[in-house]
Amino acid sequence: MSNKRDSEILTQVGPGTAMGGLMRQFWIPALKSSELVADGDPVRFMLLGEKLIAFRDTSGRVGIMDHRCPHRCASFFFGRNEEDGIRCVYHGWKFDVAGNCVDMANVPPHQDFKQKVKAKAYKAEERNGLIWVFMGDQDAAPELPHIAAAMLPEDDANSFFVMRNCNWLQAMEGDIDTSHLNFLHLGSMGRVDFEKDDPTQFGALHKDPEYFTTDTECGTMYAAYRPADEGEIYWRFAHFMFPCWALAPFKAFKSYAIARAWVPLDDEHTMFIMMGAKDGPNETNDFDHHLPNTTDFLGRWRCDQTFANDYMMDRDLQRKSSYTGIEGIHQQDQAITESMGDITDHSLERLAPSDQMITATRKRLLNAAKAYQKDGSLPAAAGDPALYREQRGGFFLASDDRKWPEVYDQEMAAVTNPQREAAE
Repeated sequence: MSNKRDSEILTQVGPGTAMGGLMRQFWIPALKSSELVADGDPVRFMLLGEKLIAFRDTSGRVGIMDHRCPHRCASFFFGRNEEDGIRCVYHGWKFDVAGNCVDMANVPPHQDFKQKVKAKAYKAEERNGLIWVFMGDQDAAPELPHIAAAMLPEDDANSFFVMRNCNWLQAMEGDIDTSHLNFLHLGSMGRVDFEKDDPTQFGALHKDPEYFTTDTECGTMYAAYRPADEGEIYWRFAHFMFPCWALAPFKAFKSYAIARAWVPLDDEHTMFIMMGAKDGPNETNDFDHHLPNTTDFLGRWRCDQTFANDYMMDRDLQRKSSYTGIEGIHQQDQAITESMGDITDHSLERLAPSDQMITATRKRLLNAAKAYQKDGSLPAAAGDPALYREQRGGFFLASDDRKWPEVYDQEMAAVTNPQREAAE
Protein backbone atom coordinates (compact mmCIF):
# COMPACT_ATOMS: atom_id res chain seq x y z
CA MET A 1 0.00 0.00 0.00
CA SER A 2 1.78 3.16 -1.19
CA ASN A 3 -0.84 5.79 -0.35
CA LYS A 4 0.49 7.45 2.80
CA ARG A 5 -2.83 9.05 3.70
CA ASP A 6 -4.71 5.75 3.51
CA SER A 7 -2.04 4.12 5.64
CA GLU A 8 -2.47 6.82 8.27
CA ILE A 9 -6.25 6.34 8.27
CA LEU A 10 -5.81 2.62 8.87
CA THR A 11 -3.34 2.97 11.72
CA GLN A 12 -4.33 6.11 13.63
CA VAL A 13 -7.01 5.57 16.29
CA GLY A 14 -6.91 8.60 18.57
CA PRO A 15 -9.70 11.15 19.11
CA GLY A 16 -10.60 12.98 15.91
CA THR A 17 -9.15 10.38 13.54
CA ALA A 18 -11.27 8.55 10.96
CA MET A 19 -10.50 5.06 12.25
CA GLY A 20 -10.73 6.16 15.85
CA GLY A 21 -14.16 7.63 15.16
CA LEU A 22 -15.34 4.41 13.54
CA MET A 23 -14.05 2.20 16.34
CA ARG A 24 -15.78 4.32 18.96
CA GLN A 25 -19.14 3.21 17.53
CA PHE A 26 -18.58 -0.36 18.75
CA TRP A 27 -18.27 -1.95 22.17
CA ILE A 28 -14.64 -2.85 22.90
CA PRO A 29 -13.36 -5.30 25.54
CA ALA A 30 -10.85 -3.48 27.72
CA LEU A 31 -10.20 -5.17 31.07
CA LYS A 32 -10.78 -8.34 33.01
CA SER A 33 -13.51 -8.04 35.61
CA SER A 34 -11.05 -9.46 38.13
CA GLU A 35 -8.80 -6.40 37.71
CA LEU A 36 -11.30 -4.22 39.60
CA VAL A 37 -12.32 -4.66 43.24
CA ALA A 38 -15.18 -2.81 44.94
CA ASP A 39 -13.70 0.26 46.67
CA GLY A 40 -10.30 -0.97 45.47
CA ASP A 41 -7.46 0.77 43.69
CA PRO A 42 -8.22 2.58 40.42
CA VAL A 43 -6.52 1.06 37.37
CA ARG A 44 -4.76 3.11 34.71
CA PHE A 45 -5.17 1.96 31.12
CA MET A 46 -5.10 3.22 27.54
CA LEU A 47 -7.85 2.79 24.96
CA LEU A 48 -7.95 4.32 21.47
CA GLY A 49 -5.24 6.81 22.40
CA GLU A 50 -6.97 8.05 25.56
CA LYS A 51 -5.55 7.83 29.07
CA LEU A 52 -8.30 6.43 31.28
CA ILE A 53 -8.90 5.05 34.74
CA ALA A 54 -11.23 2.25 35.74
CA PHE A 55 -12.67 1.59 39.18
CA ARG A 56 -15.40 -0.48 40.82
CA ASP A 57 -17.56 1.42 43.26
CA THR A 58 -19.00 0.27 46.58
CA SER A 59 -22.09 -1.18 44.84
CA GLY A 60 -20.00 -3.09 42.30
CA ARG A 61 -20.62 -0.77 39.36
CA VAL A 62 -17.72 -0.04 36.99
CA GLY A 63 -16.59 3.47 36.18
CA ILE A 64 -14.51 4.29 33.10
CA MET A 65 -13.25 7.89 33.00
CA ASP A 66 -10.70 10.21 31.59
CA HIS A 67 -8.00 10.10 34.23
CA ARG A 68 -8.13 13.89 34.71
CA CYS A 69 -10.46 15.52 37.19
CA PRO A 70 -12.44 18.26 35.36
CA HIS A 71 -11.65 20.72 38.17
CA ARG A 72 -7.88 21.21 37.81
CA CYS A 73 -6.89 18.10 35.79
CA ALA A 74 -5.28 16.20 38.68
CA SER A 75 -5.29 12.48 38.00
CA PHE A 76 -8.07 10.33 39.43
CA PHE A 77 -5.54 7.51 39.69
CA PHE A 78 -4.53 9.02 43.03
CA GLY A 79 -8.18 9.35 44.03
CA ARG A 80 -10.05 7.76 46.93
CA ASN A 81 -12.50 5.10 45.75
CA GLU A 82 -15.15 5.36 48.46
CA GLU A 83 -18.88 5.32 49.08
CA ASP A 84 -20.04 4.82 45.46
CA GLY A 85 -17.69 7.33 43.89
CA ILE A 86 -14.12 8.41 43.32
CA ARG A 87 -12.87 11.47 45.14
CA CYS A 88 -10.05 13.59 43.72
CA VAL A 89 -7.44 14.05 46.45
CA TYR A 90 -6.48 17.55 45.24
CA HIS A 91 -9.62 19.37 46.42
CA GLY A 92 -12.02 16.59 47.37
CA TRP A 93 -14.42 16.74 44.43
CA LYS A 94 -16.21 13.43 44.07
CA PHE A 95 -17.74 11.76 40.99
CA ASP A 96 -19.93 8.71 40.44
CA VAL A 97 -19.38 6.04 37.76
CA ALA A 98 -21.37 8.09 35.21
CA GLY A 99 -19.06 11.07 35.73
CA ASN A 100 -21.58 13.13 37.68
CA CYS A 101 -20.10 15.40 40.32
CA VAL A 102 -21.76 14.50 43.62
CA ASP A 103 -19.68 16.57 46.03
CA MET A 104 -17.60 19.77 45.82
CA ALA A 105 -15.93 19.46 49.20
CA ASN A 106 -13.91 22.70 49.07
CA VAL A 107 -16.81 24.91 47.89
CA PRO A 108 -19.32 26.50 50.33
CA PRO A 109 -22.84 25.07 49.88
CA HIS A 110 -24.27 28.37 48.61
CA GLN A 111 -21.60 28.48 45.86
CA ASP A 112 -21.87 24.82 44.91
CA PHE A 113 -22.49 24.12 41.20
CA LYS A 114 -21.87 20.37 41.08
CA GLN A 115 -24.92 19.78 38.90
CA LYS A 116 -23.05 21.63 36.11
CA VAL A 117 -19.82 19.62 36.41
CA LYS A 118 -19.22 16.27 34.78
CA ALA A 119 -16.11 14.16 34.32
CA LYS A 120 -15.64 12.54 30.91
CA ALA A 121 -16.99 9.04 31.43
CA TYR A 122 -17.84 6.12 29.16
CA LYS A 123 -20.46 3.40 29.43
CA ALA A 124 -19.19 0.08 30.73
CA GLU A 125 -20.82 -3.34 30.77
CA GLU A 126 -19.63 -6.69 32.07
CA ARG A 127 -20.16 -10.08 30.49
CA ASN A 128 -18.45 -13.37 31.25
CA GLY A 129 -15.49 -11.91 33.09
CA LEU A 130 -14.78 -9.03 30.72
CA ILE A 131 -15.38 -5.29 31.01
CA TRP A 132 -16.54 -3.72 27.75
CA VAL A 133 -16.38 0.00 27.01
CA PHE A 134 -18.41 2.10 24.56
CA MET A 135 -16.74 5.39 23.61
CA GLY A 136 -19.24 6.70 21.07
CA ASP A 137 -22.46 8.63 21.61
CA GLN A 138 -23.34 7.70 25.19
CA ASP A 139 -27.05 8.02 24.48
CA ALA A 140 -26.94 5.64 21.50
CA ALA A 141 -24.96 2.63 22.66
CA PRO A 142 -26.07 -0.63 20.98
CA GLU A 143 -26.19 -4.05 22.63
CA LEU A 144 -22.95 -5.92 23.18
CA PRO A 145 -22.02 -7.89 20.04
CA HIS A 146 -23.44 -11.41 19.80
CA ILE A 147 -20.05 -13.02 19.17
CA ALA A 148 -20.33 -16.72 19.99
CA ALA A 149 -17.21 -16.87 22.16
CA ALA A 150 -18.36 -13.81 24.11
CA MET A 151 -21.74 -15.39 24.87
CA LEU A 152 -20.60 -18.68 26.37
CA PRO A 153 -22.09 -19.55 29.77
CA GLU A 154 -20.06 -17.75 32.42
CA ASP A 155 -18.82 -20.97 34.02
CA ASP A 156 -17.46 -22.13 30.65
CA ALA A 157 -15.88 -18.87 29.48
CA ASN A 158 -12.21 -18.00 29.61
CA SER A 159 -10.04 -15.14 28.36
CA PHE A 160 -6.37 -14.22 28.03
CA PHE A 161 -4.74 -10.81 27.65
CA VAL A 162 -1.30 -10.02 26.19
CA MET A 163 -0.06 -6.57 25.19
CA ARG A 164 1.79 -6.23 21.90
CA ASN A 165 4.17 -3.36 21.18
CA CYS A 166 3.01 -2.44 17.68
CA ASN A 167 0.07 -1.00 15.78
CA TRP A 168 -3.21 -2.87 15.97
CA LEU A 169 -3.49 -3.46 12.22
CA GLN A 170 -0.26 -5.37 11.71
CA ALA A 171 -1.00 -7.38 14.85
CA MET A 172 -4.52 -8.30 13.70
CA GLU A 173 -3.46 -9.13 10.15
CA GLY A 174 -1.52 -12.14 11.42
CA ASP A 175 -4.85 -13.75 12.27
CA ILE A 176 -6.19 -13.41 8.73
CA ASP A 177 -3.00 -14.60 7.01
CA THR A 178 -3.35 -18.36 6.77
CA SER A 179 -0.22 -19.23 4.77
CA HIS A 180 2.27 -18.17 7.44
CA LEU A 181 1.20 -21.07 9.69
CA ASN A 182 3.35 -23.67 7.98
CA PHE A 183 6.41 -21.44 7.95
CA LEU A 184 6.53 -19.31 11.10
CA HIS A 185 4.88 -21.85 13.41
CA LEU A 186 5.63 -25.22 11.84
CA GLY A 187 8.30 -24.59 9.22
CA SER A 188 10.33 -26.98 7.14
CA MET A 189 11.46 -28.79 10.30
CA GLY A 190 8.02 -28.77 11.91
CA ARG A 191 5.34 -31.30 12.62
CA VAL A 192 5.21 -34.42 10.47
CA ASP A 193 3.35 -36.84 12.75
CA PHE A 194 -0.23 -36.11 11.70
CA GLU A 195 -2.97 -38.60 12.46
CA LYS A 196 -4.39 -40.22 9.35
CA ASP A 197 -7.75 -38.45 9.71
CA ASP A 198 -6.29 -35.05 10.70
CA PRO A 199 -7.28 -32.60 7.93
CA THR A 200 -4.59 -30.09 8.92
CA GLN A 201 -2.03 -32.39 7.29
CA PHE A 202 -3.13 -31.00 3.94
CA GLY A 203 -2.01 -27.55 5.00
CA ALA A 204 1.45 -28.93 5.67
CA LEU A 205 1.47 -30.82 2.38
CA HIS A 206 0.27 -27.81 0.35
CA LYS A 207 1.87 -24.67 1.74
CA ASP A 208 0.60 -22.48 -1.10
CA PRO A 209 -3.19 -22.27 -0.82
CA GLU A 210 -5.47 -20.44 -3.17
CA TYR A 211 -8.08 -18.00 -1.90
CA PHE A 212 -11.54 -16.58 -2.16
CA THR A 213 -12.42 -13.38 -0.30
CA THR A 214 -15.66 -11.50 0.19
CA ASP A 215 -17.15 -8.67 2.22
CA THR A 216 -19.64 -9.55 4.96
CA GLU A 217 -22.04 -7.43 6.98
CA CYS A 218 -19.54 -7.67 9.85
CA GLY A 219 -16.35 -7.16 7.85
CA THR A 220 -14.54 -9.58 5.54
CA MET A 221 -14.10 -13.33 5.12
CA TYR A 222 -11.65 -15.54 3.27
CA ALA A 223 -11.59 -19.17 2.26
CA ALA A 224 -8.18 -20.72 1.73
CA TYR A 225 -8.49 -24.00 -0.12
CA ARG A 226 -6.10 -26.84 -0.88
CA PRO A 227 -6.44 -30.29 -2.46
CA ALA A 228 -6.95 -33.11 0.03
CA ASP A 229 -7.61 -36.81 -0.62
CA GLU A 230 -9.16 -37.65 -3.95
CA GLY A 231 -12.50 -35.93 -4.37
CA GLU A 232 -12.05 -33.61 -1.39
CA ILE A 233 -10.94 -30.06 -0.64
CA TYR A 234 -9.40 -28.80 2.60
CA TRP A 235 -11.00 -25.46 3.51
CA ARG A 236 -9.88 -22.87 6.06
CA PHE A 237 -12.22 -19.94 6.78
CA ALA A 238 -11.32 -16.79 8.72
CA HIS A 239 -13.06 -13.49 9.37
CA PHE A 240 -12.21 -9.93 10.18
CA MET A 241 -15.09 -8.36 12.11
CA PHE A 242 -15.53 -4.70 13.00
CA PRO A 243 -13.98 -3.01 14.75
CA CYS A 244 -10.92 -5.14 15.61
CA TRP A 245 -11.96 -8.82 15.81
CA ALA A 246 -10.57 -11.86 14.04
CA LEU A 247 -11.81 -15.43 13.84
CA ALA A 248 -8.63 -17.35 13.03
CA PRO A 249 -8.98 -20.79 11.40
CA PHE A 250 -6.93 -22.93 13.77
CA LYS A 251 -9.81 -25.02 15.12
CA ALA A 252 -12.32 -27.35 13.50
CA PHE A 253 -15.28 -25.45 12.03
CA LYS A 254 -17.92 -27.60 13.73
CA SER A 255 -16.68 -26.83 17.25
CA TYR A 256 -15.44 -23.27 16.73
CA ALA A 257 -16.20 -20.92 19.63
CA ILE A 258 -13.19 -18.63 19.81
CA ALA A 259 -12.75 -14.92 19.15
CA ARG A 260 -9.64 -12.77 19.20
CA ALA A 261 -9.76 -9.01 19.69
CA TRP A 262 -6.85 -6.75 18.71
CA VAL A 263 -7.70 -3.72 20.80
CA PRO A 264 -5.78 -0.53 19.94
CA LEU A 265 -4.46 1.06 23.13
CA ASP A 266 -2.82 3.80 21.08
CA ASP A 267 -1.20 3.88 17.65
CA GLU A 268 1.80 1.83 18.81
CA HIS A 269 0.39 -0.60 21.39
CA THR A 270 -2.29 -3.29 21.11
CA MET A 271 -4.01 -5.50 23.65
CA PHE A 272 -4.60 -8.98 22.32
CA ILE A 273 -7.64 -10.55 23.98
CA MET A 274 -8.48 -14.16 23.27
CA MET A 275 -11.77 -15.55 24.51
CA GLY A 276 -13.21 -19.02 24.31
CA ALA A 277 -14.24 -22.05 26.34
CA LYS A 278 -12.17 -23.13 29.33
CA ASP A 279 -11.58 -26.54 27.77
CA GLY A 280 -10.75 -25.12 24.33
CA PRO A 281 -7.34 -24.75 22.64
CA ASN A 282 -6.61 -21.36 24.16
CA GLU A 283 -2.82 -21.61 23.87
CA THR A 284 -2.69 -21.46 27.67
CA ASN A 285 1.03 -22.19 27.84
CA ASP A 286 1.70 -19.19 25.61
CA PHE A 287 -0.02 -16.88 28.10
CA ASP A 288 1.68 -18.09 31.27
CA HIS A 289 4.68 -15.83 30.72
CA HIS A 290 3.64 -12.36 31.80
CA LEU A 291 5.79 -9.75 33.45
CA PRO A 292 4.28 -8.47 36.71
CA ASN A 293 1.65 -5.82 36.04
CA THR A 294 2.57 -2.26 36.95
CA THR A 295 0.36 0.78 37.49
CA ASP A 296 1.57 2.46 34.26
CA PHE A 297 -0.95 3.24 31.53
CA LEU A 298 0.78 0.55 29.44
CA GLY A 299 1.81 -1.70 32.32
CA ARG A 300 -0.74 -4.51 32.03
CA TRP A 301 -0.38 -8.02 30.65
CA ARG A 302 3.08 -7.68 29.09
CA CYS A 303 4.87 -10.75 27.75
CA ASP A 304 8.26 -11.60 29.26
CA GLN A 305 9.58 -12.50 25.81
CA THR A 306 10.38 -9.10 24.33
CA PHE A 307 12.42 -7.30 21.70
CA ALA A 308 14.92 -6.44 24.44
CA ASN A 309 15.74 -10.13 25.02
CA ASP A 310 15.22 -11.24 21.40
CA TYR A 311 12.06 -13.06 22.55
CA MET A 312 14.37 -15.58 24.29
CA MET A 313 15.29 -16.95 20.87
CA ASP A 314 17.40 -20.14 20.91
CA ARG A 315 19.57 -20.21 17.78
CA ASP A 316 20.74 -23.78 18.44
CA LEU A 317 17.14 -24.93 18.67
CA GLN A 318 16.39 -23.03 15.46
CA ARG A 319 19.15 -24.92 13.64
CA LYS A 320 17.98 -28.32 14.90
CA SER A 321 14.20 -28.46 15.14
CA SER A 322 12.40 -25.11 15.37
CA TYR A 323 11.83 -22.76 12.48
CA THR A 324 12.24 -19.74 14.76
CA GLY A 325 13.91 -20.88 17.95
CA ILE A 326 11.20 -18.91 19.79
CA GLU A 327 8.96 -20.77 22.22
CA GLY A 328 5.20 -20.27 21.87
CA ILE A 329 2.86 -19.70 18.93
CA HIS A 330 1.75 -16.31 20.23
CA GLN A 331 5.31 -15.25 20.97
CA GLN A 332 6.40 -16.18 17.45
CA ASP A 333 3.65 -13.95 16.05
CA GLN A 334 4.55 -11.21 18.50
CA ALA A 335 8.22 -11.24 17.52
CA ILE A 336 7.42 -10.93 13.82
CA THR A 337 4.72 -8.27 14.03
CA GLU A 338 6.81 -6.17 16.42
CA SER A 339 9.83 -6.60 14.14
CA MET A 340 7.90 -4.65 11.47
CA GLY A 341 8.28 -1.53 13.62
CA ASP A 342 5.83 0.32 15.84
CA ILE A 343 3.74 1.08 12.75
CA THR A 344 4.46 -0.75 9.49
CA ASP A 345 5.59 1.44 6.61
CA HIS A 346 3.11 0.09 4.07
CA SER A 347 4.91 1.81 1.21
CA LEU A 348 7.68 -0.77 1.54
CA GLU A 349 5.38 -3.78 1.20
CA ARG A 350 5.10 -5.93 -1.91
CA LEU A 351 1.83 -7.75 -1.46
CA ALA A 352 1.22 -11.05 -3.26
CA PRO A 353 -1.80 -13.18 -4.24
CA SER A 354 -1.47 -14.86 -0.83
CA ASP A 355 -2.30 -11.47 0.74
CA GLN A 356 -5.77 -11.15 -0.79
CA MET A 357 -7.45 -11.10 2.62
CA ILE A 358 -5.06 -8.40 3.83
CA THR A 359 -5.90 -6.26 0.80
CA ALA A 360 -9.65 -6.88 1.07
CA THR A 361 -9.73 -6.07 4.78
CA ARG A 362 -7.74 -2.87 4.45
CA LYS A 363 -10.08 -1.73 1.69
CA ARG A 364 -13.13 -2.57 3.82
CA LEU A 365 -11.72 -0.69 6.80
CA LEU A 366 -10.73 2.32 4.72
CA ASN A 367 -14.13 2.59 3.08
CA ALA A 368 -15.91 2.25 6.42
CA ALA A 369 -13.71 4.83 8.17
CA LYS A 370 -14.04 7.32 5.32
CA ALA A 371 -17.82 6.82 5.14
CA TYR A 372 -18.22 7.40 8.86
CA GLN A 373 -16.05 10.51 8.73
CA LYS A 374 -17.98 11.84 5.74
CA ASP A 375 -21.60 11.41 6.83
CA GLY A 376 -21.73 9.20 9.93
CA SER A 377 -22.78 6.05 8.06
CA LEU A 378 -21.76 2.78 9.67
CA PRO A 379 -21.36 -0.90 8.75
CA ALA A 380 -24.51 -2.95 9.35
CA ALA A 381 -23.00 -4.76 12.34
CA ALA A 382 -22.71 -1.52 14.31
CA GLY A 383 -26.48 -1.28 14.54
CA ASP A 384 -27.31 -4.98 14.56
CA PRO A 385 -25.09 -6.92 17.00
CA ALA A 386 -26.95 -10.14 16.16
CA LEU A 387 -25.15 -10.26 12.81
CA TYR A 388 -22.04 -11.47 14.59
CA ARG A 389 -23.81 -14.77 15.28
CA GLU A 390 -23.58 -15.64 11.59
CA GLN A 391 -19.78 -15.55 11.51
CA ARG A 392 -17.67 -18.66 12.16
CA GLY A 393 -14.10 -19.61 11.41
CA GLY A 394 -12.24 -22.90 11.25
CA PHE A 395 -11.30 -25.72 8.92
CA PHE A 396 -13.09 -28.70 7.39
CA LEU A 397 -12.93 -31.18 4.54
CA ALA A 398 -15.64 -31.11 1.87
CA SER A 399 -16.42 -32.88 -1.35
CA ASP A 400 -14.87 -31.09 -4.33
CA ASP A 401 -18.31 -30.68 -5.89
CA ARG A 402 -19.22 -28.20 -3.13
CA LYS A 403 -18.23 -24.81 -4.47
CA TRP A 404 -17.52 -21.35 -3.11
CA PRO A 405 -19.38 -19.54 -1.66
CA GLU A 406 -22.15 -22.08 -1.01
CA VAL A 407 -19.74 -24.42 0.79
CA TYR A 408 -19.57 -21.97 3.72
CA ASP A 409 -23.35 -21.65 4.01
CA GLN A 410 -23.72 -25.42 3.74
CA GLU A 411 -21.22 -26.02 6.52
CA MET A 412 -22.86 -23.37 8.70
CA ALA A 413 -26.20 -25.11 8.20
CA ALA A 414 -24.62 -28.42 9.18
CA VAL A 415 -23.22 -27.13 12.47
CA THR A 416 -26.21 -24.98 13.44
CA ASN A 417 -28.83 -27.53 12.42
CA PRO A 418 -27.16 -30.95 12.41
CA GLN A 419 -30.49 -32.82 12.40
CA ARG A 420 -31.47 -31.20 9.12
CA GLU A 421 -28.06 -32.00 7.64
CA ALA A 422 -28.37 -35.65 8.67
CA ALA A 423 -31.82 -35.88 7.12
CA GLU A 424 -30.53 -34.52 3.83
